[in-house]
Amino acid sequence: MSLLKKIYCWIDVRIGAGELVEKELTGYLLPRNINVWYSMGSILLVIFFLQVVTGILLLVYYVPDADKAFHSVTFIMNNVPFGWLIRMCHAVGSNMMVLILLFHMLSVLFMGSYKSPREMNWLSGFILFNLVLAVSLTGYLLPWSQLSFWATTVATNSVGAIPYVGEFLVEFLRGGKLVGPATLGRFFALHVLLIPLTIAAVVGAHLFFLQRTGVSTPPFGLTDSRNQWQGDNYRYESHPGGIPFFPNYALQDMTSIAIYFAFFLGVFFFAPYIFFPADAFVPANPFLTPAHIKPEWYFLANYQTLKIFPSEFFGLAVQGAAMTFLALLPFIDRGVEKHPLKRPLFMVCAIGGILLYLALMIWGHYS
Repeated sequence: MSLLKKIYCWIDVRIGAGELVEKELTGYLLPRNINVWYSMGSILLVIFFLQVVTGILLLVYYVPDADKAFHSVTFIMNNVPFGWLIRMCHAVGSNMMVLILLFHMLSVLFMGSYKSPREMNWLSGFILFNLVLAVSLTGYLLPWSQLSFWATTVATNSVGAIPYVGEFLVEFLRGGKLVGPATLGRFFALHVLLIPLTIAAVVGAHLFFLQRTGVSTPPFGLTDSRNQWQGDNYRYESHPGGIPFFPNYALQDMTSIAIYFAFFLGVFFFAPYIFFPADAFVPANPFLTPAHIKPEWYFLANYQTLKIFPSEFFGLAVQGAAMTFLALLPFIDRGVEKHPLKRPLFMVCAIGGILLYLALMIWGHYS
């Protein structure tokens, strides 16, 4: 018996490692028609882990002080060994996290995986999406550049359009009337501690719900693609005769993660400044407003919506209604059919919504 085998047996007889591997890996069966879109969650976990690691490394040299923040970021980029690599990984990774999260939510939408009994899976995922946007927004201010300063000014200004509490919320977010050192301190605390801890907690809840409900069966390639849950009692969706998670789907997960890294490195090496306009390299100047300040690409649709309506309040109200509808979708769409081609009303609304979002994003970019 080899040394490794002896060590494994020693551990197995004490904690039942073999039983655990059988239950969670080799004996954990997935639908036979599972597809590559189910790997989006694994990719997101890898991205979140890398964001935490690179963020911790950046904290070694970053100074959250309005007089020193920009220079500390410049020092990281130019003087710290591999500092440019870590900072670029963190900045590009934050954009990739939003992009992959959008793909993940779209796959859940089109495969009907949000339907009963997975309402809590959907709601926790929707909360995660908003938390990722929040951590991206708060991180945007930290370099204390012209871009980050004025983009944050525009973003926090829009909250002021909410009746009665708008002015209070603006001052609460900024720590004063204007964006300043107090804003940087608040956004820094939110970005490095409060929001990441909340994301980790909600990710844990999301995985717990997935563990309790089981992996949903994709509707493609089935004769009957209707939701089989009757709503009378708890039922774990098992997949007898399915494929084991390990090694079969674990290999698919690793393949998807490798493809993601290829795409990530492609952006990193061939278009590293795609997310860094010229104003990102100029220190913040509260007395000089840039000519064309724009938010990040994932806020461009929101930005253009606010510009379309004559009142910012109506723009916010429309966006609030759309987000509420999206959050409550599992409670609104009670149909049993999951296949998207058998849900014509859903397809019209979903594709129309995606095209509208893309059109607003492009309009916002060129406006």
